[in-house]
Amino acid sequence: MEELIEELCLIISDESVPKNVKIKINSALSTLKNEDVEKGLRANKALQELDDLSEDPNVPSYIRPQIWNIVSQLETL
Repeated sequence: MEELIEELCLIISDESVPKNVKIKINSALSTLKNEDVEKGLRANKALQELDDLSEDPNVPSYIRPQIWNIVSQLETL
């Protein structure tokens, strides 16, 4: 889970990523970091948010594979 959080933080730190995309990634990040919720539920909610984001036309083409990678890792949790 920590590795996924780090990968999302790297995407957010990229200045070429649009603000609306960063907001959605921050939402997924806060979901993953919320330790009051069971790990599986956190992963599922973040998965839904990131899956929606992977279809967003504002996501730069080189970021999309990173998001798909994170989504596939979340599916294994």
